[in-house]
Amino acid sequence: MPSSKKVSWAQLRVGLLAIAAMTLVAVLVFLMTGDKSLFQKRVVIHTYLDDSAALTVGSAVRLNGIVIGKVRWVGLSGDTRPNRIIRLDLEVEERFLPAIPTDSQAAISAENVLGTKFINIKKGQNADSVKPGGTLPSLDTREFDEVVQSGYALLASAQGLLKRVDNIVSIVEAGKGSIGRLLVDEELYNRANTILRETEKLMAALGSNQGTVGKLIYEDELYRDIRASVGRLDSLLQELQEGKGTAGKLLKDPSLYDDTRKSIQEIRTLLADVNAGKGTAGKLMKSEELHNQISATLNKIDALIERMNTGQGTVGQLLVNPQLYENLSGATQEMRNLMKDFRANPKKFLTIQLKLF
Repeated sequence: MPSSKKVSWAQLRVGLLAIAAMTLVAVLVFLMTGDKSLFQKRVVIHTYLDDSAALTVGSAVRLNGIVIGKVRWVGLSGDTRPNRIIRLDLEVEERFLPAIPTDSQAAISAENVLGTKFINIKKGQNADSVKPGGTLPSLDTREFDEVVQSGYALLASAQGLLKRVDNIVSIVEAGKGSIGRLLVDEELYNRANTILRETEKLMAALGSNQGTVGKLIYEDELYRDIRASVGRLDSLLQELQEGKGTAGKLLKDPSLYDDTRKSIQEIRTLLADVNAGKGTAGKLMKSEELHNQISATLNKIDALIERMNTGQGTVGQLLVNPQLYENLSGATQEMRNLMKDFRANPKKFLTIQLKLF
């Protein structure tokens, strides 16, 4: 049977081992989940604000975005001066104090519009650094509130936009509208598929040297003809530039230009004379007396034509009297018969003429 001393020593060792294990687990949990370093000394500095903006104890303290500590205490300072109503005690690691100049500014920030708030210290330029228990100036929290309010408006706009997008998606899923029909209309899909197949056939025909376009792409003879035509066109343009041929002289010969200019000037002079009533053409256009004479002549011709249409005079009777037309036609026919007989038997008429003499 074991002695009581041995049992007590064994129990003591088990207890000590359990205590050591629990301590080790607690240290590991603290190191893994906590933000405190066991071997770093921490000091407290202060700052004052008008509004805490729902900042809580334990919120992170950052120096230009780098975590250097946490908020230890938030409460009323008892002071009514602007930007001195709320006091914040910031617990930071002592090794960061030399990196915090006395003109650094503390302000409330957030990871996003609805994110966790923290104190961000914007590093200043002063050569002196803050001391333990010192006070940092702060920025006005109204700027942060305005940012949050604008963020809420942005969220509301985004929510409305999402609702409209959801409505559009619902319409599309229901097959309404152009896009919805493109997605759900089987006939439209078949048409698009047919167009794609026809396009593939066209591309295959182009690649197989068939059709006009395919020949344009692949036939060297057609390419040479086009190149020759371009060469001839280039030669023609070169000749024009050198003043050769009629067109080239029109472009380059100054004497031809002068002649053309003189002709144009003469035409202008002639038109000016006509407008001034000079010459026959000018009088025809400007003379009132000649106009009256022409008008009177036309009236006489019109009256003559009117008399002819009404059957007055010999010419009028010829136009409107059918009996006179028939008599004249009969006489003409008899004259033709007489001439025909004369041509057939001229001796007959000559004999008669000789008997008379």
